[in-house]
Amino acid sequence: MSVATTGTEQQEPIYRVELRPNCALTPGAALLFFASLCLVSFSIAGLFAAQGFWPVFPFAGLEMAVLAWALNASLRARHVWQRISVSAEQIVVELRTRVTYERCVFPRHWAKVTLRASYTALHPSRLLIESHGRACEIGGFLTEEERRGLAARLKQVIGTTSESPPLETRGVDQAMAR
Repeated sequence: MSVATTGTEQQEPIYRVELRPNCALTPGAALLFFASLCLVSFSIAGLFAAQGFWPVFPFAGLEMAVLAWALNASLRARHVWQRISVSAEQIVVELRTRVTYERCVFPRHWAKVTLRASYTALHPSRLLIESHGRACEIGGFLTEEERRGLAARLKQVIGTTSESPPLETRGVDQAMAR
């Protein structure tokens, strides 16, 4: 997780964390990768079909369809971001995907940061900001270590219920999942 802090020009002190998944695969690279695998897969399937093993073609097509679906899902993750902004009065959590936008606002004095352990060892923990019976999950794409680090930073800034520590940090943390 890389972190960069910069000042803001607003009068009120603000602490902001922006989260984005690490998506190193570009659309052009995905297309090149998919085309090269299609070429290899269908060439091999063609050799087998020429020898009379024609059922190989549908399975090669199915493999390439599943690969196309997986690459599309990976490329869609590039459009996801989450922003947590903390001011003296409130906490604003913004969640954006390619098609949806969600904004949750919590009073800072009554909000708390919770890192809930999963019920099984195979599932990651959940990082929540909660207040007045409402909760907003953040950092679902982060690794467990990054999620714990973010929880610790947010607990320092937000505090516990009925506690609002002074905002000494002015700036933006850019957190990139790896």
